[in-house]
Amino acid sequence: MSENIQVFFHIYVRAQFEYEPSKDELIPCKEAGVRFLVGDIIQIISKDDHNWWQGKLENTKNATAGLIPSPELQEWRVACIAMEKTKQEQQASCTWFGKKKKQYKDKYLAKHNAVFDQLDLVTYEEVVKLPAFKRKTLVLLGAHGVGRRHIKNTLITKHPDRFAYPIPHTTRPPKKDEENGKNYFFVSHDQMMQDISNNEYLEYGSHEDAMYGTRLETIRQIHTLGHIAILDVEPQVYESLQRLQKESEILQKTYAHYFDQTIINNEIDDTIRHLEEFIEIESSSCQWVPVSWT
Repeated sequence: MSENIQVFFHIYVRAQFEYEPSKDELIPCKEAGVRFLVGDIIQIISKDDHNWWQGKLENTKNATAGLIPSPELQEWRVACIAMEKTKQEQQASCTWFGKKKKQYKDKYLAKHNAVFDQLDLVTYEEVVKLPAFKRKTLVLLGAHGVGRRHIKNTLITKHPDRFAYPIPHTTRPPKKDEENGKNYFFVSHDQMMQDISNNEYLEYGSHEDAMYGTRLETIRQIHTLGHIAILDVEPQVYESLQRLQKESEILQKTYAHYFDQTIINNEIDDTIRHLEEFIEIESSSCQWVPVSWT
């Protein structure tokens, strides 16, 4: 007599959006929903329903399973909100006369149909728990003026045997007393363009008719020495405090699901201490990482 054996592998995901069931008009029972924040780890219990998965929060005492929106439902919800916003904006700025009405309609339909393709929708990322491991790269991301460069330089000066900054490459000629490989690696424009086409650069850009970039090999060399590479990333440049705050809010809203830690740099000594403590914890405790890493 044979018996059927069913095996279920636990699936865990990291939430990449915030969900409050009490404010959701689509959920069949608000009391059955599971509230979660960006970054929370959720154990998926069932995917049987196309719209509503069942899951429970990991590492939460007395956590019970409940309903969470499926990726398809959440993507549909966000797309509908975006399309409605686009529709309202277009209607507010449109003059409904003669040919202009038809021109508006054609423009709107084209934009309306492209919304799904343009949205960068994020829902859940499947993760797996690994034993503690040393992180190889520290990325400092923030708007212009928040102190990224100061933090980077302080960490490298304080821990020269632990952190290092990948020296960038540039096509501009060296200035007086500049040494190749000290502040910059100086290369020809043709050579840099060839390396870029070969995907040998992590990032690159131009400034005052010269190109600058971070070559992947310089980061690998830091890793070979057993150091942590620090990357200093500035998405855009703003000058006023009001724009600085707005840019920071946009970064947080758009990319929060990629961040491991957010620190408000009010006092540099406190910021460095918090960052050092965070790096130590991340390197000495079990980690939830994307399945794609493994």
